[in-house]
Parts: sequence; structure tokens; C-alpha cells
Amino acid sequence: MTAMFDQELREQLDQARKELAAARAEGDADGVQAYEGRIAGLLRLAAQHGVTLPHDAREEEHNLP
Repeated sequence: MTAMFDQELREQLDQARKELAAARAEGDADGVQAYEGRIAGLLRLAAQHGVTLPHDAREEEHNLP
């Protein structure tokens, strides 16, 4: 994959993690669920394209604490 694709995935993952943290802080259960799904989806997309992103295994499973 191109470096640009790799960088875009990293940026989107970082943003989704920030949004997840904000949703948790606000007590927004729907937002938490949406961003957990977004993170899991980005990790799946990365794996499908051979891009290795640092993550916690729970993020893949959409079972974040």
C-alpha cells in the first residue's frame, strides 16, 4: 500500500480514539458505540491491506473498556 494510505489510516484511527474518549467523558453511550465500531472497522481495513497499526486487541473485537 502507499505511504499516503497508511498515513490516512493512522490519522483516522487517532481521530476516532480521540472522539471515543470524548464520548466516554460526556457519557454519550451512542457515541461510544459508534466510535468503538469505527476503530474496529479501521483496524480491519488496515489488516486487509497489510498495514500494521499499533492497537489493543480489545479494539479489534469492539469490546473496549
